[in-house]
Amino acid sequence: MKIKLALIYLFIVLYAFISGCYNPNDTLRKIENRGQLVVITDNSAHGFYLYQDRLMGFEYQLAKEFADFLNVELTVITPGWEKMFDTLLRSQGDLIASSLTKTTRRKTRVAFSDEYMPVQQQVIVRKGFRGIKKLSDLDGKTVHIRKNTSYHERLVELKKSGLNIHLALYEDTPTEELLRRVQNKEITITIADSNIFRLNRRYYPDLRIAFPISEQQSLGWAVKKHDVRLMKKINQFFDIIKKDGTFPRIYNKYYAGTEIFDYVDIKKFHKRLKTRLPVFKQIIEKESKKYNFDWRLIAAVIYQESQFNPNAISYTGVRGLMQLTLPTADEMGISNRLNPEESIKGGIKYLHKLYNQFENLEPDERLKFALGSYNVGYGHVKDARNIALKKGLDINRWSSLEQTLPLLRYREYHEKTDFGYARGTEPVRYVNRILTYYNILKMTPKA
Repeated sequence: MKIKLALIYLFIVLYAFISGCYNPNDTLRKIENRGQLVVITDNSAHGFYLYQDRLMGFEYQLAKEFADFLNVELTVITPGWEKMFDTLLRSQGDLIASSLTKTTRRKTRVAFSDEYMPVQQQVIVRKGFRGIKKLSDLDGKTVHIRKNTSYHERLVELKKSGLNIHLALYEDTPTEELLRRVQNKEITITIADSNIFRLNRRYYPDLRIAFPISEQQSLGWAVKKHDVRLMKKINQFFDIIKKDGTFPRIYNKYYAGTEIFDYVDIKKFHKRLKTRLPVFKQIIEKESKKYNFDWRLIAAVIYQESQFNPNAISYTGVRGLMQLTLPTADEMGISNRLNPEESIKGGIKYLHKLYNQFENLEPDERLKFALGSYNVGYGHVKDARNIALKKGLDINRWSSLEQTLPLLRYREYHEKTDFGYARGTEPVRYVNRILTYYNILKMTPKA
């Protein structure tokens, strides 16, 4: 009897192996068995980084969602750009999620998921550098790039086609660092994917795109070639999150506002971080800490409100660094709105009050709702949420209010609300600008 059972079990295992249901090298099965997904990525603004003990990054957020999709824990490893593929192929990680362009050479080593973002390779120089307008202008020039990137592959192709380009290759030097060096006139030319440039130009406003050197390309996650089941699961995951709004939410968190770039404003902001912010930094830090706000966020709000000008008075009569109305100042116990310390105290206290109105929301969403309310008023935000509810939108997502707040300009909508007409496009722009300033401050050393 035991022999029969053993033979039956052996037959089942052999059948499963032949039919593809069982594979001892199946990474998806290993992930499920150990309850852990190990993701390989890069330590960068678009990949993975730590900010105030919080794990951040576009790729990290996607990977976290994928781990939740698989109902497993997430572990992130950053072995360095040069070692990512070897780390995957040695099975020290399950997949690479690092904004990898799907190139012909890379496809010989790994398999790629479906596209989740289109990008284009662009030549980046500093504003005022005139000699670069078209591809042939690279002839005889030195281009600084990280080794073994898609940029490296493309420039080698151009060299083979007859273009005399000198390549300065860097080991494990992030594209962000080369962009910084162009900004600071340490080097003249580099290459960056369009998404990386968009993320970084707010930090380096003197950079400009000269021209693209590639057609549109695709980003994908990479797995070992035999990991067919894992690949199918990844593609299923991306399909779902693009349809249910998760992907747009994560994308907007990191890329919102990057397509629209106000060079003059960002340049002025960088200047005033040095000339005006230091005067108020100590009191901002002190008052922010009382309410558990990041002082950089409050600094971003103050710049948006007054550009760090304590005597600012708007056409509507609001005053001071944080542009408090007289009723709000009275409510917060502020007697002199033009006094910098009082204005900061009152503004932060009021923002905290609004923040508490949205205690059931996720932290990032809660912050956006509070900022929007600071600008347009809690009542109008409440009206916009009611409109979102009627339209079947998620009332707990700021992305929904980006659609419904502007509707408060139109009679057909605002006449049915409790608080009436509002210039609803303003809070949308307001929140985006503050988040842009906040991101710059987070990435600014010594800020």
